[in-house]
Amino acid sequence: MQSSEHLSEQPTTTPHDVVAAFFDVDNTMVRGATLYLLARKMHQRRFFQFREILWFALKQLRFAARGEHIGDIHQIRDRALLMAKGISVAEMAQIGQEIYDEYIEPKLWKGTVSIAHQHLAVGREVWLVTATPLEVANVISERLTLTGALGTVVERKDGKYTGALATPILHAAEKAQAIRLLAKERGIKLSKSWAYSDSYNDVPLLEAVGHPVAINPDARLRAYAKRRGWQVYDFRTGQRAARISLRLAGVLGALWAARRSLLARRGR
Repeated sequence: MQSSEHLSEQPTTTPHDVVAAFFDVDNTMVRGATLYLLARKMHQRRFFQFREILWFALKQLRFAARGEHIGDIHQIRDRALLMAKGISVAEMAQIGQEIYDEYIEPKLWKGTVSIAHQHLAVGREVWLVTATPLEVANVISERLTLTGALGTVVERKDGKYTGALATPILHAAEKAQAIRLLAKERGIKLSKSWAYSDSYNDVPLLEAVGHPVAINPDARLRAYAKRRGWQVYDFRTGQRAARISLRLAGVLGALWAARRSLLARRGR
């Protein structure tokens, strides 16, 4: 697997073209926010107290309800960096493996993973492009046998994190810039490449390639994709239907129980 510290139709290609597919992670490849999953594991390891995990949980709920918001992202970044200060890089690598096994693998969108592997099967490179710390992004990439990952790089010194960023957080326009740099390094033809995201904030990333695709899009991205004629996949539909069915079953069960109780009273 390769990583960068910079963070279906078949196109017509020449033997020298390198074509890639770029995938956002949160809500595109994985349900929810991976930084929250990192916070859960760090809480288990007693790096911080319960009030911190509660704060991250509230941000996770907000993220699930309305999608990415730049203010939330900066708050989460700052608090996470503060908590990471002094932690060894080796320990964080181990934490990344545990997070994948315990939290990330069960939350993978199988449809998105399948699309990524289809790209690999026809010879395209597949890269994750995410604001998630590079250490976590690399684990996901390695476990899914993808080409590599572009993620936010946290500064380190003497084998420990300093609590500062080594690069800007990989978000919005930074993602587009990161894949342009990668394309220049590796000879990737962006006009023949793909990009996938759930967030309107990633429009710069999506517009940097020839084949933009919205996956599980927020409302703004869905509307934008429709106007631009982009392809849209939504893997949440079946899960929503299942949740509605369960709620309906619960309501019907309660009504049935109430009716039985009423009939029993009348009988007495």
